[in-house]
Amino acid sequence: EKESARASVRRRPHPLSPDRAGRVRVTHAVNITRLNKDNALTVLHAGFLTTVQDLGRPGAQRFGVSPGGALDGHALRVANLLLENEETAAGLEITLGGLRLQFSGPRLVAWCGGDFDVKIGKAPLSPGRVGLVQAGEELAFNQPRVGCRAWLAFFGGIEVAPILNSRSTDLRAGFGGFDGRPLRHGDLVPLAASSPLSISSQRRIFSWSAPAEWAMPAKAAPVMRFIRGADWPQFDASAQQTLTSVGFTVSPDSNRMGARLDGPTLRWQGHGDLISEGVAPGTLQVPPNGKPILLLGDCQTIGGYPKLGHVITVDLPKAAQLCPGQTVRFHEVSLSDAHRLLLAREAELSRFSVGVSLQP
Repeated sequence: EKESARASVRRRPHPLSPDRAGRVRVTHAVNITRLNKDNALTVLHAGFLTTVQDLGRPGAQRFGVSPGGALDGHALRVANLLLENEETAAGLEITLGGLRLQFSGPRLVAWCGGDFDVKIGKAPLSPGRVGLVQAGEELAFNQPRVGCRAWLAFFGGIEVAPILNSRSTDLRAGFGGFDGRPLRHGDLVPLAASSPLSISSQRRIFSWSAPAEWAMPAKAAPVMRFIRGADWPQFDASAQQTLTSVGFTVSPDSNRMGARLDGPTLRWQGHGDLISEGVAPGTLQVPPNGKPILLLGDCQTIGGYPKLGHVITVDLPKAAQLCPGQTVRFHEVSLSDAHRLLLAREAELSRFSVGVSLQP
């Protein structure tokens, strides 16, 4: 778990070319200008926050670019595998619902995430299932009952121009995705060529599905498993015990960078300033006010706050669903447990991919 953080600072950063921002905008503008409206979707209502995301830019951290991508990369991978897409295909990350889309042609779709009410026309589409949207039909995401985000995949993926090897939207830097911004009402989003199956099939909702814990990982009372961070010994026994015995409330001042947690103050007992070093999604930092911050996908690449712990990779899907006002608890596990759980999930995902490919 620590290696991903340390790898980001292994090489000395190099400055980006001064005209990179200009090149980013021009490249993306050309992509949108050449949009084929026969393979596109229309945003009828953009919802609270909807962005184009894939699995992000993990190799770009040495340039000071956050890893970004879907906050729950596993959910997007599962949705893509349901459609037999590449796992890295770009889809949409939907926050708090309110999204309505209309399709120019038939299209297979799948989604995973929070407890949303999703419909193709009037037909419900459950998480972890594949549905067929016909030309002119609407796909709608209403507000969630549990959790706050969903990831929607389309057969073939979204065809925006890749930047730094990713189609993800970096909202803070203003590049990638759909012109570096959230979707707006009336946007036309380019899609890959449509599936022959989606044109000929008479089925609306397909029989195969993803495991329930993958399709909808949101929990009303989530417990995050974590390993000790590098600065764990510099927190006193009271702070260490508090982290694992008391619930913390997600602050309204949370976003894709991280979830700020309100609750008991966790005091660092160290002296002087820490040297900034690599951080990663899942890092639990504690700033001077003693209120921990759980870093998420759009986090900075380095940080100087004490690192109390790191939420393990397999629990990041639950972290991606944290809503303001929600209570979260933490449970300590060993590094070997974290590795074992991740390897087991990846093995299950490989078997799942094979199973989907065998469906008629």
